[in-house]
Amino acid sequence: MAGKVLLTCLIVGSARQTRAESAEEYDYDDLSPNKTWVLTPKAQETDATHILNALLQNYDNKLRPDIGIKPTFIDVDIYVNSIGPVSVIHMEYTIDIFFAQTWYDRRLRFNSTLQALTLNTNMVSRIWIPDTFFRNSKRADSHWITTPNQLLRIWNDGKVLYTLRLTIEAECLLQLQNFPMDTHSCPLVFSSYGYPREEIVYRWRRYSIEVSDQRTWRLYQFDFTGLRNTSEVLRTGAGEYLVMTVSFDLSRRMGYFAIQTYIPCILTVVLSWVSFWIKRDSTPARTSLGITTVLTMTTLSTISRKHLPRVSYVTAMDLFVSVCFIFVFAALMEYATLNYLAGSQRPARHTVLARPRLPVGRAHPAPSYTAINLSSLAFWPPGLDSGEEEEEEEEEDASEELGSPCADGKDCRQFFCCIEDCRAGTWREGRVHIRISRLDSYSRVFFPTAFLLFNVVYWIAYLYL
Repeated sequence: MAGKVLLTCLIVGSARQTRAESAEEYDYDDLSPNKTWVLTPKAQETDATHILNALLQNYDNKLRPDIGIKPTFIDVDIYVNSIGPVSVIHMEYTIDIFFAQTWYDRRLRFNSTLQALTLNTNMVSRIWIPDTFFRNSKRADSHWITTPNQLLRIWNDGKVLYTLRLTIEAECLLQLQNFPMDTHSCPLVFSSYGYPREEIVYRWRRYSIEVSDQRTWRLYQFDFTGLRNTSEVLRTGAGEYLVMTVSFDLSRRMGYFAIQTYIPCILTVVLSWVSFWIKRDSTPARTSLGITTVLTMTTLSTISRKHLPRVSYVTAMDLFVSVCFIFVFAALMEYATLNYLAGSQRPARHTVLARPRLPVGRAHPAPSYTAINLSSLAFWPPGLDSGEEEEEEEEEDASEELGSPCADGKDCRQFFCCIEDCRAGTWREGRVHIRISRLDSYSRVFFPTAFLLFNVVYWIAYLYL
């Protein structure tokens, strides 16, 4: 009977053990291949806790490593996450970086099977870290979501790595003489706030600056062309400080300004030339066209300066807009000059035509006629239409040669004066005779040629020189 009871117990125990092992195997088989569980042994957790307690037991975080023995060397690495936008008005730019500093602290050495300890931000305030600050920053923020973006890692040989993510708005003094075809170098300058060069030395490591994919950057009007890092010694009353600088080279894209300013200015200047092909008797049409183009250029000039700081020097865009304004204003003044000179000579012509001079000695009865003021008529005699414009210009040319009425016996058809000294004098040598009636014809050639020459010189000077 006892043997049967013992055998039954052995069978039941074996069955329970088999079910337990099967359940355990089932639990491990349920884990997918993508899930990897690394369980730290209890001994290593205890070891890490003892290491930290031993390191911090007599540690003074107010003193730098190797104080009074040698300077502390800090290796710097920067990973540029993004750059931009760049504010031209405030002359600043925004940069998002991961800033890493590495140094050795012999007080943090430990003997253990662990090669390194990766710690959270609670340990940052309990050890010494460099007092690095950015000299040209206006505002700087450290990221705190979801936890402070900081990393602290301590190796068993005393090496310490401290990284954090920063978003900095830094100054960038822009030189806008060549705007909008300008290039700039925006620096990021940092150094120790209180430790001079005798106590802290910053060092660049090889390939210590890296950049992310530029397609996510918000540069908008700029292209990133490269970077360079330098170091220099700044001498102040408090001592000599080692200053580290990273310069980001930017080149402006001028597509926006070509669409908003350059092309409208060129089209406005070309539009002002249309008045040269309008009859000079169409005063309302030519005057309204000239005033409209002048006001348009004034508006474009105001808009072009809207997104720029109030600098005291002339930019490349200011020069172009100013020259375009001069061309438009000159086209308006051309018609004013033409209208004034032609109007001042018409009364003399009409006087001669209305009262022709008769040969001396011929008797004639006084004709009966009515005096008509021809200066107020568009065409005279009646029946003269616009198709006879060429004949009218020839008559006006003749009137220009006649000028004012001359005394008897004086030949004034070739000159503007009726004095014999004018004909024989040497003042006429080398002078060019310009016909007032053909001033529009001259302007049709002079204005486009001068504007084309200006554009060739302007673009070559600012793009290639």
